[in-house]
Amino acid sequence: MNNNDILIRLRYALDIKDTDMIKIFKLGDLEITRDQLRVLLTKQNEEDELPRDAVCDNHTLESFLNGLITYKRGKLPLKNGVAPKPTFLINSQSNVNNVLLKKVKIALALTSDDMLDVLRLASVYASDSELSAILRKEGHRNYKECGDRYARNFLKGLAVKYRE
Repeated sequence: MNNNDILIRLRYALDIKDTDMIKIFKLGDLEITRDQLRVLLTKQNEEDELPRDAVCDNHTLESFLNGLITYKRGKLPLKNGVAPKPTFLINSQSNVNNVLLKKVKIALALTSDDMLDVLRLASVYASDSELSAILRKEGHRNYKECGDRYARNFLKGLAVKYRE
């Protein structure tokens, strides 16, 4: 599952309109036009030769996720008169799914039990310790890389929960 797929599935699951998507990107400190958004939301195959602006890179995806947190939860209060910078956690393609689950969990104010319920809606039965390992910081001894199957089914469960 590539970043474009994640963006498309997340948009569908949460029923986000184009104008809201542009606002969310702006809240994540990334200016994007409606035409650029349409290109990013086009279903693409792995073997297609794509123009550079058609591919959703890690920075673009994480800007959207940071903007989604701000859109759903509001801006963080100022500390010492300085607004905190959003953190960028995606440092390789291998941890994209882990960061996706963490940031969606924060944006939607989900508990671990809520996340397990969302996975159950997609017929995936994970244990609390499995989910805890996926949500840990990379480098922790109990950290586990989140596979595409979990991420895909989590987004599918969100679609069931939020679109019905």
